[in-house]
Amino acid sequence: MDFVASEFGFELRTCRWAERAWPPGEPRESAVLVARQLGTKRRRWDTVVLECDPEGLRERSRFGPERLDGDLLDVVQHAPEEWAYYRDALPDPGYPWRYVRESIHRADDRGILETRRDGRRIEIRRRWPYPDWLERVIAIENKPDLDASAARVLGPQLEFDVATALADEVWVATRTTGERVEPALLEDLPVEAGILALDPDGLTAEVAWYPRTLAVDEPGTRILERPSGGIRDASASRFEYVEPDEKAATRLAIAERAYERGWRSYVDTMRPDCRYFETRTDGQALPFCAAKGRQQTARECAGSCGDFEPEPPAWRQLGWPIEGGPGKRIRAVLEDRRERRRPER
Repeated sequence: MDFVASEFGFELRTCRWAERAWPPGEPRESAVLVARQLGTKRRRWDTVVLECDPEGLRERSRFGPERLDGDLLDVVQHAPEEWAYYRDALPDPGYPWRYVRESIHRADDRGILETRRDGRRIEIRRRWPYPDWLERVIAIENKPDLDASAARVLGPQLEFDVATALADEVWVATRTTGERVEPALLEDLPVEAGILALDPDGLTAEVAWYPRTLAVDEPGTRILERPSGGIRDASASRFEYVEPDEKAATRLAIAERAYERGWRSYVDTMRPDCRYFETRTDGQALPFCAAKGRQQTARECAGSCGDFEPEPPAWRQLGWPIEGGPGKRIRAVLEDRRERRRPER
C-alpha cells in the first residue's frame, strides 16, 4: 500500500505542508499552529490550522503547554486584577458553585491563578490576563483520491460545516494529478468550500477552488437530520441555531486542544515501544514499520497488530541512545518538534 495514498499518510503530509506554507500563495502574517483529528462531538476535522496573533500566542505560553478546558477558561478569563471573592468576580456558571471551586483549585495547582483565604471565603486574583490569541480557524478535509464517490460522501459533511460556520474557512485537500478538477466533482461540494491540490512528495500545493470566508460572528445553523427517502422525499430537515457566543467558546476550546496536541501527537495512539517501530525522515519524521517494510497507518499500529513485539529489555539499558530505549527517544524527538511550534514563556 502506498502510505501517502492512505488518508493517514496524506494527512500527515498535509499537516507538514500547512506548517511550512500556510496560507497558500500568500505571505504569512500570522503565527500558525497545526493539529489533526479535532472538532466537536458532531463533527471532527482531519486537519485544523490556527492563524494566531504572534504576541497573543507568546502570552498564551505563560499558561503552560497543556490545554485549558472550558471550566478553566471560565476562571482565567474572568479572574480579576485585584483580590476579590470568587463568587463576586466570576459570572454565574449556571451550575453549583462547588464545581467552580474545583476549577479554581486546579488553576491554582497549575500556577495560572492566585488564591488566598479570607476566613472561609476564597479570594482569587489573576496572574496574567488571558490573551486574545486566536484569529482564524481553518478546517481541512483530506481526500488523496477525490473521485465522484468521495465527493458525494464529503458533500453533506461540508454542508454541515458551512451551515454551522464554526470555522472561518473549509477546505478539501486532494492529491494533485496535473489536471484540472472535474466540474462534476464541484457540483457535489458546496461552493463555499475550497479545494487544495497537494503534491505530498514535493510538499507543494495549488488552489483549485478558493473558499468563501464564513460568518463565524453570526448565528450558525446546526443540521440535525436530513431527508433520507431519496429524490422524492420532500420532508424538511431538522436543525437548530447556534449562537455566536457558543461558537466562540467552541472555537477557543478547539484551539486550546490544538495548542496542546499539535499534529505530531499521532505517536500517542501508536506503539513506538515496538521493536519494529521506526521513524524515517524525508523532511519530516514519519512512522515506519520494519516488520511490514513500509510506512504503516495509525489503525495498523496498535496493540492488536500481529507483528507487535516489545522492545528487548537490553534496549532500555546502558543508555541506548539515551536512557529509556528507542521508543522513548522517538516520543521525545516528536515532542521536541511539537514544542518548537509554541513560543517559550
